[in-house]
Amino acid sequence: MVLFGPRSAGGDGFEVTKFGHGRVALIGFPSVGKSTLLTMLTGTHSEAASYEFTTLTCIPGIIHYNDTKIQLLDLPGIIEGASEGKGRGRQVIAVSKSSDIVLMILDASKSDGHRQILTKELEAVGLRLNKRPPRIYFKKKKVGGFSFNSTLPLTHVDEKLCYQILHEYKIHNAEVLFREDATVDDLIDVIEGNRKYMKCIYVYNKIDVIGIDDVDKLARQPNSVVISCNLKLNFDRLLAKMWEEMGLVRVYTKPQGQQPDFTDPVVLSTRRVLG
Repeated sequence: MVLFGPRSAGGDGFEVTKFGHGRVALIGFPSVGKSTLLTMLTGTHSEAASYEFTTLTCIPGIIHYNDTKIQLLDLPGIIEGASEGKGRGRQVIAVSKSSDIVLMILDASKSDGHRQILTKELEAVGLRLNKRPPRIYFKKKKVGGFSFNSTLPLTHVDEKLCYQILHEYKIHNAEVLFREDATVDDLIDVIEGNRKYMKCIYVYNKIDVIGIDDVDKLARQPNSVVISCNLKLNFDRLLAKMWEEMGLVRVYTKPQGQQPDFTDPVVLSTRRVLG
């Protein structure tokens, strides 16, 4: 069962109502196998072809795994400049922000540049992949001036630089406490206050067209899974990794004096802040 949410002002129905125990977004460049993966994991048909931009809207499907329902969203391919609105990039990224985790689908036969470009586009709109929030305490005040402290030596930011950054934001009364050796970018993220820190699994598709040494190298990278939609390889590992990163736990209820009900668990999330 898939529930569609209200249509946007343009009438294209891009948004999809959340359903199930978790939401996973598929993002990547055009023609890397997102639609094929959605079809294989959920049974939902999403148009797939050898040409680019086959998927023009958000296609939802449901994965039934470990007695849970996980919503999987096939989003249109992202192109460079997506954060500026190119190729429906802002809509794609907005839906990604509403997800619990992101699957970045990459073509194993192409250079690692695609991963860097996608990460850059997502960071430009406030998404931080596989990072935890900086350990910086920041509080704006009405009066009292500027207070700066740290619990350890700092190598990237000092009191003067922090004051200058706050001045740029027209903040003149604030309390700042560094609990780690954070960077200027970390401080700006805290001041902005609208960043989202998400788990991301890098899924390298089309491993059937590269050598075994290259496959082994990709598989050993952090937060990475290698698959082949063409040969249906390693889907079980991908599902297990998704389950692990989503932090879902099944709780089976047992009415007093009766046997436990192993058919309809209560699903809880143990997700915590990264780190």
